[in-house]
Amino acid sequence: MNRKYRKTLIAGNWKMNKTPSETKVFLTALKTILPKGRWCDIALCVPSVCIPTAVRAMRETRVAIGAENCNANASGAYTGEIATNMLVDAGCKYVIIGHSERREMGETDAEVNAKVHAAMDAGLTPIVCCGETLEQRESGITEEWITMQIKLALRGITEDKVRKLAIAYEPIWAIGTGVTASPEQAEEVCQHIRTVVRKLFGSKNARATTIVYGGSMNEKNAFELLAQPDIDGGLIGGASLVPEKFVKIIEAANQPTV
Repeated sequence: MNRKYRKTLIAGNWKMNKTPSETKVFLTALKTILPKGRWCDIALCVPSVCIPTAVRAMRETRVAIGAENCNANASGAYTGEIATNMLVDAGCKYVIIGHSERREMGETDAEVNAKVHAAMDAGLTPIVCCGETLEQRESGITEEWITMQIKLALRGITEDKVRKLAIAYEPIWAIGTGVTASPEQAEEVCQHIRTVVRKLFGSKNARATTIVYGGSMNEKNAFELLAQPDIDGGLIGGASLVPEKFVKIIEAANQPTV
């Protein structure tokens, strides 16, 4: 982390977990143990049906609520989809875009790019995901793959907007597997991401861009991962479903930075 130049973000991704009733119970418990100091930005990206409950529950706290996906269109015949203006009206501040699980369902790079533009136009902060498979890593094309994903996802984004998004590195081989990239592996790719942003948008914007790690960060490895200079937070899956574990990751963000 480097708080001198950019924000630290700890964001939970609940995926398809918790009902609205369970959300209320979770957030009631979370509020009682949240650290008092403002060490980092905190977000919980929850299933769409849980958004209203989460927004109401956390209204008087510093925890922002986000969505796990959005549609790039403002309105129309897209049954089951949710537009960015709907998310904003519901109280969302963040939205995850391009998660590997969405890409596995058929989401294309062009759709990711369109969603990024729609989210930023609506005033949401996109958490834009990128990451390689185990086969791609073993083939030695991690950097090339990540570069392509970032270039396509951020195509058409202007320099004045790039600081208003976050990029999440999520090695697909480490998502939900219990396997985590070593701090050195995670830092190497996050450093490369910053290099790509620098080439696209300039040094000042690269220095100010929040890059988080999203591959099985948990309460046990968060401190070491967050100690890396180019890892500015985490996109937390399973550990964000347990209040005590999520808080320990937030507490791990309270450490000396470089």
